[in-house]
Amino acid sequence: MNPILDLFAESPMKPMQTHMQKVEECVGVLPSFLDAVFAENWDEMMVLQKKTRALENEADEMKKALRLNLPKGLFMPVARIDLLNLLSSQDKIANKAKDIAGLITGRKMNFPDSVQADLKAYLQRSIDAATQAGKAIRQLDELLESGFKGREVTIAEEMVTELDNIENDVDVLQIKMRRQLFELEENLPAVNVIFFYKVIEWIGDLADLSQQVGSRLEQLLAR
Repeated sequence: MNPILDLFAESPMKPMQTHMQKVEECVGVLPSFLDAVFAENWDEMMVLQKKTRALENEADEMKKALRLNLPKGLFMPVARIDLLNLLSSQDKIANKAKDIAGLITGRKMNFPDSVQADLKAYLQRSIDAATQAGKAIRQLDELLESGFKGREVTIAEEMVTELDNIENDVDVLQIKMRRQLFELEENLPAVNVIFFYKVIEWIGDLADLSQQVGSRLEQLLAR
């Protein structure tokens, strides 16, 4: 039996939740990865980068299977296209995590000591956004059972609101990181500075993409 079809037999929302769990697992590797980078433990960095890539590949395969097997006539108050859009938003989070690890590994980046603690806090807050998006997605079963109305909708809306708050925190931290890097620019190679800014941008994208998941969920609630 196809494991994706087995999940559909249990609940039409289960495959979406299982995919999001894989996305969270992929993103969750990044803090340890960054620790290895700070410690200049290149062997461990490579191991964790490969783990991130493998988890992203698994999420991507799940996405493809979901697209092929998602029924065209689900008997529930959710449009198929809305679920596909939600799935795509979830998958982009894992893609970005893979890109972050790949860029840092490919260039063997070495971050200045003075920014490491703040960069780790910034990364963690972005991961908090992905975690919050996962919590919201885990409400899909209850939302389906309630017909997308009642107390379950209120709970989901509160989760999305908290996700927006986390994303706002990430924006503030991103401004702080950019300001710190600006103050260090004169003492760093220009090429390194370009890629430092790129890493800062992509870490912020984790939160932005997680917020998109919340927005997609809001669209489900609105319809």
